[in-house]
Formats: sequence, C-alpha cells, structure tokens
Amino acid sequence: MTPTRLLVTGGRVLTMDPALGELPTADVLVEGGRISEIRPAIDADGVHERIDAHGCLVLPGFIDTHRHMWQAALRGSGADQTLAQYFTTVLHTQAPRLTADDLNLGNLLSALGALDAGVTTVQDVSNVAKPTEEHTDALLDALTGSGLRSVFAYGHGTAGDARRVRSRRLHTKDALVTMALNAEAGSDDATRRNGALADELDLPTALHVRGGSPVSRLRRLGVLRPGTVFIHGTGMAAGELELVRDSGGALSIAPAIEMTMGHGLPPFAAAATAGLRPGLSVDVEVAAPSDMFTQMRAALQVGRFAVLQGHADPAAPLLTARQVLEFATIGGAETLGLADRTGSLTPGKQADLIVLRTDRPGVAPVYDPVAAVVSAMDRADVDTVIVDGRILKRAGRLLHAGLPGLLARAEELRARMTDGRPAG
Repeated sequence: MTPTRLLVTGGRVLTMDPALGELPTADVLVEGGRISEIRPAIDADGVHERIDAHGCLVLPGFIDTHRHMWQAALRGSGADQTLAQYFTTVLHTQAPRLTADDLNLGNLLSALGALDAGVTTVQDVSNVAKPTEEHTDALLDALTGSGLRSVFAYGHGTAGDARRVRSRRLHTKDALVTMALNAEAGSDDATRRNGALADELDLPTALHVRGGSPVSRLRRLGVLRPGTVFIHGTGMAAGELELVRDSGGALSIAPAIEMTMGHGLPPFAAAATAGLRPGLSVDVEVAAPSDMFTQMRAALQVGRFAVLQGHADPAAPLLTARQVLEFATIGGAETLGLADRTGSLTPGKQADLIVLRTDRPGVAPVYDPVAAVVSAMDRADVDTVIVDGRILKRAGRLLHAGLPGLLARAEELRARMTDGRPAG
C-alpha cells in the first residue's frame, strides 16, 4: 500500500536537478506518490510514514536504459562469452527452451534484482520470441507485479500481438509500465514496417546499432524517428551520433558488456563531442551484474582511459564522476523520454528515490558524496528504495513476500537447463 504522506528526513540530498543542486541536510516530503517539497525541517504533522535518512545520501533512483530482463533466468551463465557466442548459446539455443513461466520468472527476478540495487526504472528490450499471447503476458505480468517503473520495448513477436498489448494492456502514457517498440533493423521492407507500426501505435522505438552508418540508413528509409533509443553506438561512421542528436534520438551505452563481449569501445568521448548525454545500461545479465554501480564505474574507467591513452579524441573532455552519476539518473530519464516524471528529485515529479548508507568501512569517510556513489558504493549500501511513492526496500531488506518461492523456482530452472530436461 502506498502511504498518502511520506517523509524522508535528515539526509544529504543529491537532487540531480541543476536548479536545486545538493542540499547538505534536508527532508523530502512525498504526497500521493509525488515529491511535494524538499527543504530542511519539514513539518511532520499528518505524515503516515517516516524514514530516517540521517547520515545517509538521498538521491533519485537509478535508471537502466536497456536490459533484456528475461535473461535473468540464465543469470551468470555466459560470463566468458563473446558476442558471437552469446548469439549462438543464449538467443538461439537456450531461449527456445524457456516456457512462458520461465520468462515470467526471468523478468520478475530481474525486476527485483534491479530494485534491490536501487534501480527504479528499466527499459526492458524484450528480445525473446513471443510465439503466443501467453508468453507476452507472462513477461508483462512480471513487470506490472514487481513495482518497478519500466518501459516494455516489445520485440520478436507479431504486429497483431503488439497491437493487442498497446490497446489492452499498455495504453496509458503515465502508467508505471509503459510501452515502446524494439524495432531492430532488418531488410528495408521490414525496417519500414517497424517504423509504420511505431507510428500507428504512437510508440517510441529502441534498436541496437554498431559500426557503419545505421542511422543514415534509417533516414534514407524514412523511418528516423524522434525519441528513438540507439543502443551501443560503437564504432559508427563519422556524423552518425550527430545525426542521432539532430533527429531527437538518444544513446544508451552498456560499458561493461561492450568491453567484455567485444562490441567495441564504449563511445563516451564521441557522444560528448556530438553533444549527447547518454544513458547507461546493464544489457545482459547472463554476463554482467544488474546494478548501476558496476556500470558507473565501468563508464568512468573506460571513458577516461580512452581519452588518456589515445583511443578516443584527445581533445574530448575527461569524464567526471558527476557526469557519470547524471548518466545513471537524469540522463537515463532523458534517454527514455521520462524526464518529466523521474530522474531527479524535483517537486512535482513521481517519488522514485533511494537512500544510501554511508557508514560502512568501505565507504566512510565521505569527502565527496557524488564520488562516493560512483567509486565506492555497491548494492549493499542501498538501504531504502521508493518507486512512485511506494516503499519497496527498507532497512536493507527487499519487501517482496514471494521472494523465497521465486528463488526456489530459479533454482529449479537452473537444474533443468543444466541437465537438459524439458519443461514440464
């Protein structure tokens, strides 16, 4: 149940709102699921729920702009895989063995793993085959039941099923779960059909791009649409990222996966040169952890390394910890077109916020709170998670009644996938 009035007291508040900045000590008042006030010493009269954040950092929840959530059912099984091996093993061999119930398990496990790590919004780029409506609904039921804010980027199904989801399940633009279209580029005709379907359903699109001139191709085909999230963007020809910017598109970078699987150099310097502020993403949980601390550190490390060691434009500015935290919060919200409702602690926005402890020996003392989040913290420091005004994690404990049963289902699936038994 969502408390009508919720007060988070006494924390050091990193609003990620340039107009509000950082407040050394302040309270955050939430009313009806929205942030109504941020200032010191707010009157607590009439508050239904109170969270003590003294000695803690309070900031907007992290935003993951691209994750294939169903793959949490196979979590960690492909840590040593290259991209080619991932295609062969995960997408072409393991995925067809998963039932609708398995897909529900994967999406729910991924959603809860995100929340546990302080990730309050995820774009689920749903790149698993949807042979029946049951499979689609199993994925969606997991999202809607988790409490996570999410964008369900429908893919690998049929146009008819996408129309059904849009008209019957995800038709409200300001709902907790909204819809996009995973419009991967195929033949020219297929690419035009994807664009036409996105126009018909009034949906933003997301697609993976690497190398060459894929953005120019979309422009040539007449389907370069504003609001498109371009994923990876590694190794593309000169001018492609500028075309993303000029078209009203956005960039999602998955630095950990791009380095370990071989996508190419994460294009942080190129994005800065093109005037793009990217979002960060986990991508695949078969090979990467599902927290944003990992992604922020990978981004800071590879972004600076590339410039300092001559692998990127040496004139590009060096990434800073603050920029990386922006990528993981307000930048992610901008990438997904959700900056009007989340990504910063701003009065009037939805109350998606996290409380991070600073009293562990691996974190204290905190000289610079932004640097502490980016360089020192991990999911163990996530004390409280609130989405849409609802408390989903408190005092370090995820509040999901069905968690033991979910973990048991995950272990049963692991055993079946390992020994090759069919579902049943």
